[in-house]
Amino acid sequence: MTSRPRSLLVPLAVVAALGLASCSTADAPAGSSSPSSSSSADADVSGSITVFAAASLQKTFTTLGKDFELAHPGASIEFSFAGSSDLVTQIQNGAPADVFASADEANMAKLSATDLASGSPEDFATNVLEIAVAPGNPKGITSLDDLTGSDVQLVTCAAPVPCGAATAKVESASGVDLQPVSEEQSVTDVLGKVESGQADAGLVYVTDVQGADGKVDGVPFDESSKAVNTYPIGVLKASEDPELAQAFSDYVRSATGQKVLTAAGFGKP
Repeated sequence: MTSRPRSLLVPLAVVAALGLASCSTADAPAGSSSPSSSSSADADVSGSITVFAAASLQKTFTTLGKDFELAHPGASIEFSFAGSSDLVTQIQNGAPADVFASADEANMAKLSATDLASGSPEDFATNVLEIAVAPGNPKGITSLDDLTGSDVQLVTCAAPVPCGAATAKVESASGVDLQPVSEEQSVTDVLGKVESGQADAGLVYVTDVQGADGKVDGVPFDESSKAVNTYPIGVLKASEDPELAQAFSDYVRSATGQKVLTAAGFGKP
């Protein structure tokens, strides 16, 4: 399996060396539209597909892709991870992709509206925001209000990105006017700025904080419940291998896939 952030393909060995992939035993391949069912019918699926997935899915989908390939030796999966809105633009401009997994329903709807999605996308996870801060929380941030302090360098996602849309919702729910010093095109870019010390705080998903392996601390806030992002996945009409594309989509929603997503901090759809 290969993984490619945006348009760059990265061999699996490199991905694993970077810590983006982790081993997980695939209990059973999923071969039907039921998230909890499995079948031997797709045991012989083979070929190669490209999956466009939201940046927040990078670790979990790398793991799921590896597990899927172990269960289906004849199958090969490549990934392109970026902000959901960027991925939609790439697909609309003709970028070859077989499956799209979005961090929100709005960006998936853009593809459906332009007749690029095949069938009805299926929800497979949910996520909420959390405040990422430097380890030990040196600024003493405990709420959204604290992010408005003049001594706090805040970064958020840009509005078209799902995490940016969620940020706007929590601002509205709380009445807090956030003034970020920069707005990023993906949630991983926000996280990276906090990890590197370029920002004091960033609004990311709880899964990003959990996946940071101690490089940041997370500060939960009540208003996050007002902006729950639902993640849909769907096969694209341009897919050259719709059977394999559907098999992977089913696998993500299977009991095995849900186990990996839950362990990473995602909620149920």
